[in-house]
Amino acid sequence: MGKQARAIVDLSLKELVKDLNKAYCDEWLAFYLYWYMAQIVSGRAYEDIQEMLQKLAKDELEHAGELADLIIKLGDVPVANPMDLEKGANAPYLMPPKNTADINRIIRIVAEAEAGAIEVYNKIAKKTLGKDNVTYQLVTHILSEEVTHEEIFENLLER
Repeated sequence: MGKQARAIVDLSLKELVKDLNKAYCDEWLAFYLYWYMAQIVSGRAYEDIQEMLQKLAKDELEHAGELADLIIKLGDVPVANPMDLEKGANAPYLMPPKNTADINRIIRIVAEAEAGAIEVYNKIAKKTLGKDNVTYQLVTHILSEEVTHEEIFENLLER
């Protein structure tokens, strides 16, 4: 964003970037968790779950990239040290189940992570509504994807 674009943001850029960096950390943790569980999942219908987790991991990595781009446009930089990801996140890393065939536990972990992401993006959307249209559009786009992810995995739990 140029000077004028940053100037019309009607809230603290420092606070906004902090919120976006926390969401950025969340996305990296979700990416790794989903990618890891896609590698280790076993048991009944594991191929379907593996494919879903791989797609979801790709989406989360895309979200991290979109957030990094926005943070840079706002005049800052995203978290650089991978060791700082969990410390900088909104929630701690959710550990995958020890039993790689526990498909229901994997699904519950994903649903829980997505519910947390929904809360984070909803909070940022409310904060930026009418105050930063660029950030608002990005976070509502990501929010809609997180809502879809949660619904997919909640529906799997109901089966």
